[in-house]
Amino acid sequence: MHKIDIPASVTDRIMMWRGHLHFENLIGPKTALIVVDMQNAFVKPDAGHALIDEAASIVPNINRLATALRGADGTVVWIKNTFTEESLQSWSHFHEELWTPERTARRSETMARGTYGYALYDELDVQSGDLQIEKFRYSAFIQGSSTLETEMRSRGIDTLIITGTATNVCCESTARDAMMLNFRTIMVSDGNAAGSDEAHNASLASFWGTFGDVQSTDELIAQFGSAEVSSSRAADAAE
Repeated sequence: MHKIDIPASVTDRIMMWRGHLHFENLIGPKTALIVVDMQNAFVKPDAGHALIDEAASIVPNINRLATALRGADGTVVWIKNTFTEESLQSWSHFHEELWTPERTARRSETMARGTYGYALYDELDVQSGDLQIEKFRYSAFIQGSSTLETEMRSRGIDTLIITGTATNVCCESTARDAMMLNFRTIMVSDGNAAGSDEAHNASLASFWGTFGDVQSTDELIAQFGSAEVSSSRAADAAE
């Protein structure tokens, strides 16, 4: 698990600008847990092109959050990084200039549909009522990357909780774009994993300071209890 170290200057600025540190009053049915790229290629040694050493350590917290959110009538979404031959053309800059040919080949071998690297890590608590959505870019919200925005709008979701890997790549890219699309967005401090403590903390600090919120698993689960009560009271009032 990463050692969390967010500078006091970040939280001081948040308090000055917003007057509060965290989003509160989460409503379960309007909230979705977005689990980004927790696939074998990123979690298991030798399964893919980009192992994140800390990824396995966040699995228990992801499972706890998923259970809590289901109990509050929320939505759980498993995002799957997906390689296609088409992306070699439509995302050629990434494949040809940012990576070596060997790394691109390794990604194509381990992130295509049906491969071992593509599969969700087997210790994740994936349920039949959850959503599984493929994405074709770092961000799940950039145009043409996935159907995530459509799925969230159709369910009346306005709050997103981001977990997964890597904190500073696909998770932060997805979280930033979510905020730009007017979703209230929270990154989970102990539910994301990066290549180092430094990268993890820098990403959380940057996101929290400008784009949204950062909370721990325990903080969010405590809120889900309130959200579940709020949801129940709202349903009783409607009857």
